[in-house]
Amino acid sequence: MHKKRYTGFNLIELMITIAIIAILSTIAYASYSSSITRAKRVEGKSALFKAMQQEERFFTQHNRYIVFGKITSDPNASSFQWYSGDSATKSGYELSAAPCKDSAIQHCVEIMATPGTQNVDSHFQDSECEKFSLTSTGIKSFSGNGNKEQCW
Repeated sequence: MHKKRYTGFNLIELMITIAIIAILSTIAYASYSSSITRAKRVEGKSALFKAMQQEERFFTQHNRYIVFGKITSDPNASSFQWYSGDSATKSGYELSAAPCKDSAIQHCVEIMATPGTQNVDSHFQDSECEKFSLTSTGIKSFSGNGNKEQCW
């Protein structure tokens, strides 16, 4: 009598295969998340520069900067985009403009990009850089614990 030989995977081989797949997918997800965060940062910074250019054009026409955000009472501010992407729900950052610290709006404006508010994609958070800001005097800053090269 010949013994039947079974072919296929045994339980240990299957568990090792599942463990390898789990490790690889964890690494891939971390890399994907990091790429999404970097892309959203670029989106936010790009929106800051675009808004600052629009502020400078407004300044040349009206000799003052303008405060803007999602909710604004100034009819001139409605032409300013308050979110960083193509639509508010898909944007990573909410934009707003206010006078610089210790200055009037006629002299200096600071535009802030705040990540993941209730008005934009609230699931997006950037713990390294957090809130970005750009002033009309050219000062770039961020409120997170990351380094300047990483964030700006």
